[in-house]
Amino acid sequence: MPTSLDDATDLARRFAEGDERALAEIYGQWSSLVYSLALRSLGDATDAEDVTQKVFVAAWRGRERFDPARASLSAWLVGITRNTVADTHQARARERAMTEQMAALTGDDIAPAPETDLADRLLIADEMARLEPLARRVVELAFFDDLTHLQIADRLGIPVGTVKSHIRRSLTKLRGRLEVSRGTAD
Repeated sequence: MPTSLDDATDLARRFAEGDERALAEIYGQWSSLVYSLALRSLGDATDAEDVTQKVFVAAWRGRERFDPARASLSAWLVGITRNTVADTHQARARERAMTEQMAALTGDDIAPAPETDLADRLLIADEMARLEPLARRVVELAFFDDLTHLQIADRLGIPVGTVKSHIRRSLTKLRGRLEVSRGTAD
């Protein structure tokens, strides 16, 4: 932490001017706070690490919007953290909804499925075939083999964040296709 108000002001000024050393100092001082806030809200260390990275990237990219007259640097970072955590919660909710929808559409029903369910299944199968091979494999492992993100990452030898990104992007594509299909069917 800066030892005086002058040090804090100088650090904020250097950061706003694009001094990468100032960014490193800021990260050293406040990354644990950002991580703690994210971890407390999200309950997942990997997601908290992702949020921490996103916060500092967003702060660096948006540094010209930082106004020390309006807020301290730490308060500004906490604000970015709150927004990033909220975005992560929204992404999780979308992913859960898509997971539930996909599970309902691809579940092994004993009774014959209505025609619309069959159409949705065909649409999902078609969209799955359009995914790049790694993304398709990740989705198959997640939804058909019921593996966790960590298990998929271990099996494929890729980072957990990459697994999550593939799932999120793939589910977004699938949802878009389902929404378009249902919009034209109405």
